[in-house]
Amino acid sequence: MEPLFYVMAIMGCADGNVQCTEARIVPTHYASMAQCRAALPDQLARNTDVPYPMIGAACRTAGAQIAAATPRARAL
Repeated sequence: MEPLFYVMAIMGCADGNVQCTEARIVPTHYASMAQCRAALPDQLARNTDVPYPMIGAACRTAGAQIAAATPRARAL
């Protein structure tokens, strides 16, 4: 099973930061959401070539994720 990590998606948006579309994924993997968010300003500055009037970025999880099992009550 591969480990959990975080990636940053560069988003291209129409004027007013609406109708955003994922333009690319930054190839860097981050060990935590905090590290990914800290890198947002630098990565936005490096990805200004996206052909949209406005750009943004979002961090999200990638890799293996395991759902937590919650016990269910049995019907009698």
